[in-house]
Amino acid sequence: MASGRRDFLGILGAAAAAAAAIVYFGLGGDVKALLPGPQGDPVEVSIASSVTKKAWLEAAAASFAATEPETASGRPISIKVSSVLSGESMLKIAEKSLQPTVWSPGETAWVDQLAQKWALKNPTPITSAACAPTVLTPVGLAMWQPMAEALGWPNQPIRMSHLIDLANNPEGWASLGHAEWGKLRLGHTHPQYSSAGLLFLTQVIYAVTGKTQGITAADIYSTKVQTALETLAANTSKYGMVTTDLLNSMAARGPAFLHVASAFEEGTLRLNAEKGAQLRWPLVFVFPADGTFWSDHPYCILDGSGWVDPEEAEAARLFLAHLTSSAVQAEAANHFVRPLDGQIAPESALGRRGEITDLSASPATIPPFAIPSPEVSEAIIDQFYNTKRKATVILALDVSGSMSGEAIRAATESTAEFLDRLHPKDRVGLIAFNQNVKVLTPISPVSEVVERMKDQVLALPADGGTNLHEAVCVAAAHLRAAQAKDLAAGENRLYGIVVLSDGKDTTGQVSANQMMTTCLGSGSEESEGPRVFVLAFGSDVDGPLMDRLANETGGMRFDAAAGSVGNAYLKISAEQ
Repeated sequence: MASGRRDFLGILGAAAAAAAAIVYFGLGGDVKALLPGPQGDPVEVSIASSVTKKAWLEAAAASFAATEPETASGRPISIKVSSVLSGESMLKIAEKSLQPTVWSPGETAWVDQLAQKWALKNPTPITSAACAPTVLTPVGLAMWQPMAEALGWPNQPIRMSHLIDLANNPEGWASLGHAEWGKLRLGHTHPQYSSAGLLFLTQVIYAVTGKTQGITAADIYSTKVQTALETLAANTSKYGMVTTDLLNSMAARGPAFLHVASAFEEGTLRLNAEKGAQLRWPLVFVFPADGTFWSDHPYCILDGSGWVDPEEAEAARLFLAHLTSSAVQAEAANHFVRPLDGQIAPESALGRRGEITDLSASPATIPPFAIPSPEVSEAIIDQFYNTKRKATVILALDVSGSMSGEAIRAATESTAEFLDRLHPKDRVGLIAFNQNVKVLTPISPVSEVVERMKDQVLALPADGGTNLHEAVCVAAAHLRAAQAKDLAAGENRLYGIVVLSDGKDTTGQVSANQMMTTCLGSGSEESEGPRVFVLAFGSDVDGPLMDRLANETGGMRFDAAAGSVGNAYLKISAEQ
């Protein structure tokens, strides 16, 4: 009886709702407003985008929202843009630890690599349709204007061979009449994580082989390519994960820090626009005359992934239509990226920068290089590791009492993971400090000590005070001794100190100023002293001192918590 009553009431309720809908619709209302269901909940489209076009995507998301977009069912659409590293995000998506609706790396090469990795473990493709291009960003060289002019810019074409010859010349810039600049100092991002880094090395390989397409693994491992990469590596003063960091370092530290960096046109122009007053000279964007990549920033809807439902894919397609509309494409030039049709309005932000880039450049005037296959990209990354400047790193870990519990566990586990990222030909040492400073492992080849060091790190207890300043001095002394031996043997390496600490120096045995001026050498450049990478763990660190340690040695500071120490170490591994 109770069941029958519920059924009857349900029928009455449905009839009443239907009647109300008929009346409302007859009066001109929107029937969707009366229907129950999820249409009021936004459909969120999460876009994992390369940094280069993030500002344009955010502006496009705002103009899209102003149109009050809806899916066919009437649900509003919300666009959320986050910036990612192309290579790193590719790996995370392949292992399903990153699950965006749309993935938009800087270059199609990453799409091919993802498809290959995805196919190894999944029966269906991760996308049901080809990824669509969104905007164009050429890849080239960001160079201080007087240095570019010394190479012939803008009247004479600059080829990659000119850069290789300059790197190979023992006189350096003196061969071009500028002895005051010393040897070439090059910077580029890590090709395993960054589009700009991978494309820069590929540009070099195309230039050396004389090809514009069809490079093979045999080309990459050839003697002439290996020699060219080794020559440039010997003059590479800075690696990294994000081109923006390289350019910001150039702005902050001036021409003595880096002379030239691989970059997208967008980043070079944006730096001049935002930090022009801070720059010693303008940074110009140089198109290598050999050719370049006209990166088209593919828009990939991951509707075959299993985590994107059909309505999310529908919403993503609607936003893509908005991105490729003429109005939004025209707006791209105001964010220093080029519309797909190549038309740049003179009054746009990009159109007003003709003095530092070639606005007339196009695939018709600068040869476009073909995107290498996934297998060739893997070979390029492998050859990068073979030819890059190797690192000598000493780790100084705070094991004072304040690091006990979760902090010491997170710090030691992440440090052990960092050791696994080092190249076998890198060298590494280990210092642990509380009120005492102990050298647990002298600087040694990674291949010989890494397993033992991991065991040492994981077994470290936490107790006592914090002798931070002396620990840095001891680490610097060991690195300087190693550097002296390397110079005598003709080795050219990168040197770094990684300091992980959660507090201030509590012993006072060595003052902060003594540490900076005597142990490290205040304002030291790479040739004079090691770079310090600081993992500031917790809220009680001496922030100004940590900043000074990083800034005055050309290193970096990372604010690390229990869940983010690993990410900080990942960035440090890319720097070294």
